[in-house]
Order: sequence, then C-alpha cells, then structure tokens
Amino acid sequence: MRKLLVASLLLSPVLYVASAVAATPKTDASDAQIRQVSTGITTPAVLDSASIRIPGATLAKTDSNAAKVVLAVNVDAKGNAQNVRVVQSANRELDARVIAAVRQSYFHPAMLDNHAVPVQVDLVVNVKR
Repeated sequence: MRKLLVASLLLSPVLYVASAVAATPKTDASDAQIRQVSTGITTPAVLDSASIRIPGATLAKTDSNAAKVVLAVNVDAKGNAQNVRVVQSANRELDARVIAAVRQSYFHPAMLDNHAVPVQVDLVVNVKR
C-alpha cells in the first residue's frame, strides 16, 4: 500500500502538468492557412422571354381561369434553356406552348465562384386568362 501511495505522489505533478498542456488551446494563427472554399452559387435569372399566344380553347380545357405548368429546365453556362421537361402539367396543348416559349428564353447563368455553371432549375409558369 505504501508503494502505491508513494508512486501516486511522485506521478501526480507529472500528470497534472501533462493535463494542463493538453487543455491549453492553440492560439498561433500564423501556422494556419485559411482558404476560401466557395463564394456560393447564384441562381439563374430570366433575361428575355418569348411572349406566348394561347387560344381561348386551350385555356378552356383547364379547370379555372388560371393554369400552372411546372417545368424542369437545365440552364447551361451560356444561359440557354436545355432539356425542358414537364413536372406538373396543365394540359398537353398548353404544355407544348409553354415549353416552346421557355426554349426561346435567355437566362443569366448561375454563377459559382464568379464562373458561369450549368444548373437545373424548376420553373413555375402561371398562365392567366
């Protein structure tokens, strides 16, 4: 028992110093290199869009005075709409006219770290009488 007590008394200052060193936070910022990972991505914006002429008979096929068409659109790095697909349909005629108009539209491309990048966006088109 005495040997255990003597050993613990001799080791206690060493353990105390070791725990104090381990608990000390590093504050030397000169060793660290801070690198910016990303500035974030900006979404594309419509710059120019085609006007759509829709006959009354096409809108008459919808249930109300307004129709909503949701499209999935890939906007390339030049701002062109590509791979336009219908996600939510109003009716086939109206969908076809909206798709044709979106394909003729121009977008400001999405930007990542000040470089144009292609992205996919969901575009909601509300058509009213």
